[in-house]
Amino acid sequence: MAFELFDAWEDTYRFVIDLGQEVAEMPPGQRTPTALVRGCQSQVWLYAHRDDRSGNLRFDIDSDAHIVRGLIAILLAVYDDHSPAEIVAFDIEGLFDELGLLSHLSPTRGNGLRVIVQRIRAVARASGDGPSTPK
Repeated sequence: MAFELFDAWEDTYRFVIDLGQEVAEMPPGQRTPTALVRGCQSQVWLYAHRDDRSGNLRFDIDSDAHIVRGLIAILLAVYDDHSPAEIVAFDIEGLFDELGLLSHLSPTRGNGLRVIVQRIRAVARASGDGPSTPK
């Protein structure tokens, strides 16, 4: 990510929001109560499936909040189209520290980001036998 290009957090914040504009909207049929991520300040939906060819996990994640969509773009860059083992092993907290994300988000927003990560990792751990979005 190009966060080091910015001197002020406000510029980084705008960049994160711009990243969110690149995230494809989740089809309405996937915005189900099962896909809703509980514990987030904003509404966030997460749908996961396994790619038939590679066996990697693919994620559709969406939110009703612009900044959260930007944070989702970061998570998709890290986790989408990776193996369950890679997803579980990735040091996301290290990346958050490197980017300085959590120090600039409200505690509620930071906790919500961690809840999304926990859900992604739970999907990866549970995905041994096929596609699903855990309840």
